Amino acid sequence: MNEISNADSSKIKYGERNILEGELITFPNPRIGRIYNILITLPEFTCKCPFSGHPDFATLELNYVPNQKILELKALKLYINGFRDKYISHEESINQILDDFVEACEPLEANLKGNFNPRGNVHTIIEVCYKK
Repeated sequence: MNEISNADSSKIKYGERNILEGELITFPNPRIGRIYNILITLPEFTCKCPFSGHPDFATLELNYVPNQKILELKALKLYINGFRDKYISHEESINQILDDFVEACEPLEANLKGNFNPRGNVHTIIEVCYKK
């Protein structure tokens, strides 16, 4: 039986380290000059309410028209997972994610929608757009 000692459990886990080091990585667009959409759905977004500390859950939809760069998906996953322990409002989280994405990827257009699960009988959808 493999048991984890108390000393081992206090060390940062490799997945946590990957999330902490997470940054948005891109690679060259293989079809520069062709206009096409990329739609990415992230159904497990989490962050914490900056007022109550309660967890918030959302499905994110990122739809973009690439220019010179394409977003690498594993890097996106790690970056998004970095929000799980952040105290941040729905509005700020979606705006920050789009700002970081635009800075890394420089798309022609981008749309990010955060569809937050209802809490306390309130359902919020935040949608932000960017156009070059």
